[in-house]
Amino acid sequence: MVSGIWCSSGSEPRLTGVAFAAKNPLIPTRNGVSPSCVVMPSPPKGLQPWATVLDYLSERVPAVSRSEWQERFARGEVLGEDGHALADTEAFRSGLRVYYYRYLADETPVPFEAHIVFEDDVLLVADKPHFLPVLPGGRFVQETLLVRLKRKTGIDTLSPVHRIDRETAGLVVLSKRPEDRAAYQALFRDRTVQKRYQAVARHDTSVAFPQTRMSHLSEDPTQFFRMIERTELPPNSETHIERLTANGDHALYGLTPVTGRRHQLRVHMAGLGLPLLGDQFYPKVARGSSAEDDFSTPLRLLAQGIAFDDPVTGRPRSFSSGMHLTWPDGSPATA
Repeated sequence: MVSGIWCSSGSEPRLTGVAFAAKNPLIPTRNGVSPSCVVMPSPPKGLQPWATVLDYLSERVPAVSRSEWQERFARGEVLGEDGHALADTEAFRSGLRVYYYRYLADETPVPFEAHIVFEDDVLLVADKPHFLPVLPGGRFVQETLLVRLKRKTGIDTLSPVHRIDRETAGLVVLSKRPEDRAAYQALFRDRTVQKRYQAVARHDTSVAFPQTRMSHLSEDPTQFFRMIERTELPPNSETHIERLTANGDHALYGLTPVTGRRHQLRVHMAGLGLPLLGDQFYPKVARGSSAEDDFSTPLRLLAQGIAFDDPVTGRPRSFSSGMHLTWPDGSPATA
């Protein structure tokens, strides 16, 4: 199998290869979407190279049909390193860098808006609604927080310094300047950020709170989009949990994660016998990861607060979400 060398975080299916940053001042974003980039590889000895760039892309990125690639060339969406549009007859050359823009013709709109809660010269903090992914990927490109914010603000250098699940609502911190990203990302990697979540789940007086849930989380070997707790392995995740208020059969919980494992809060609450209201994955799958969303049943999980010492400005930062969760009857769930 011949490998290309991908030089961006573009979300088309990738070849195995060495990744490089795709930053090129001659290749701007379009409609909020950053370009993807691939370097034409050297064919293995004895194999005939592709005749054109179109031939290569059609074979190596089969998720996009040859006719769709031809349409992208015709629209001027496949570019050379100097920023000029390539023709679909462009000859294949090993080492040639080719840039293109990811596009989905039938992307399902997410009918909820993100709101900017804070902005200065270095940071932008947004409240993300349920169902909206943070970054492009899979079946979402335009319907993502990052692309929407780039289009709204005109800031092409925006980049999230952490992520929350597509199903989760609440705060996402984005860096404005590329030179600052590593410092902000290190905060989350080194666990020096204080994060507060709220969740709605069943009210069970037999479960004592406050408490700390610790367990070993691993990817479910039978369903890649889920995580499971493995009692035979030492803990690698930790969450502090308290019950904030009750409303009949349901309660509002405060969750403070110490670690940041995938789906950690959802798995820990399900492990207590208190799966979050609207959770489609836990304790069992009600709707698969590729199924169409039911916008009337959001996951009741909110990234409600975040605080840290800013490594760039030196100032303490603290942000609170302006959103709230709802009880099953649709009324606000507040402490």
